[in-house]
Amino acid sequence: MNDQSLKAAVPRPFAQPAPRPAQEKLLIAAILPTLLRLTLPNTVAMTATALAAIAETAYVGLLGVEPLAAMALAFPMIMLMQMMSAGAMGGGVSSAIARALGGGDRARANMLALHAVVIALCAGLGFTVFFWLLGPPIYRLLGGHDGTLQQTVLYSNTVFAGAMSVWLFNTLSSVLRGTGNMAVPSVLGLAVAVLQIVIGGALGLGFGPLPRLGMLGVGLGQVVAFSLGTLYLAWHLLAGHARLRLVPRAFVAHGEMFADILKVGAMACLSSLQTVLTILIFTGLVARFGIVALAGYGIGARLEFLLIPIAFSVGVASVPMVGMAIGARNVARARHVAWTAGSLAFGALSIIGLVVIVVPDAWSGLFTQDEAVIAAARQYLTAAGAGFPFFGLGLCLYFASQGAGRLVGPVLAGTLRLVLVGIGGWLLTVNGAPAWTLFALAGAAMVLYGLATLAAVRFTRW
Repeated sequence: MNDQSLKAAVPRPFAQPAPRPAQEKLLIAAILPTLLRLTLPNTVAMTATALAAIAETAYVGLLGVEPLAAMALAFPMIMLMQMMSAGAMGGGVSSAIARALGGGDRARANMLALHAVVIALCAGLGFTVFFWLLGPPIYRLLGGHDGTLQQTVLYSNTVFAGAMSVWLFNTLSSVLRGTGNMAVPSVLGLAVAVLQIVIGGALGLGFGPLPRLGMLGVGLGQVVAFSLGTLYLAWHLLAGHARLRLVPRAFVAHGEMFADILKVGAMACLSSLQTVLTILIFTGLVARFGIVALAGYGIGARLEFLLIPIAFSVGVASVPMVGMAIGARNVARARHVAWTAGSLAFGALSIIGLVVIVVPDAWSGLFTQDEAVIAAARQYLTAAGAGFPFFGLGLCLYFASQGAGRLVGPVLAGTLRLVLVGIGGWLLTVNGAPAWTLFALAGAAMVLYGLATLAAVRFTRW
């Protein structure tokens, strides 16, 4: 379908082709100040989300060892859903909408938003059915058994019953981010994180007159929090309080629009899957060195979990700026945005990496006083810390590539990291290498990922 017939198919209330001044600013404003302004609310929300996960782990620990182990088994699968719906498919949604707005086609942007909702509904239903049917054998394969397996399945089934609300929340947030609106999704993200902690803790531990529901209550905390957040975002877009407006009755399916979102989103989902596989493989390899090494790695990994919001926030802020520049056919500005965002993430994580290399025990001491575990965490942080800025660089350029709609190179960079960790880690463990060499491999894999992503962006035509 050509552009004229597509516009004719869109109802008249949407026919406002000229971008608004707020959108024009993303095409002409100074890049670094604009990036910083868009990044700040994302950083607050993402940090709150990371802290919510840590807080949730803390109060699940009060339920006992089996619930804590159950959360550890289900956590990678829940993170996979979050990564796919927010960073992967969400990036595809933001990219497509930003490119449409950059080209001055607001009618197309509105229709793309409706197509994104359809994708979210299908994906959410798919996650629910998949993990209800295949969750138990997957968790059994990961080492769950007896009471731990029962607790894992209970928690997993509860969380994935609300998969559709998670997908819708992240998709509607991505619609707003595609217009350059970072404030509303960020405030809602912060509110959802707080609600998840309060509701999950109250239902899980049984505060006051509430029953102690255990892992069922913890899972319900996430479902209720995301459902409430989704309802607000839906109202916000349906009522016309955003730059785009959802009008469900106007929906007409266009295969080309689904393809515009999925060509970025589906490829990015592959990257999310690779990330989770890398974590699972590396965790399994570290476990071969014993519980002390595993505990030390776990402490270091918690720091990485707090680093991701920084790179993610800068990267997500770059998506609408790059996308609108590409839509306006200003490739030079799009690349300038990408390099500025990548440099910003690299610089911020360089400072953190340097600090943990110099004083690693300052972080480890927050979680344990066991000298052996602190020593293992010190080995990991000093060996892997140098890779932190390269990880931030790669992740940020990955998001910028989403904005440009050119994602193959950054995804292949993630594949290189996965292969290096898998093959290199296996060779180290079978040859009896000490644990620190595996930790150094993790840092080297981050460096490879960052440099490979940089090369991919540099040599890919936008």
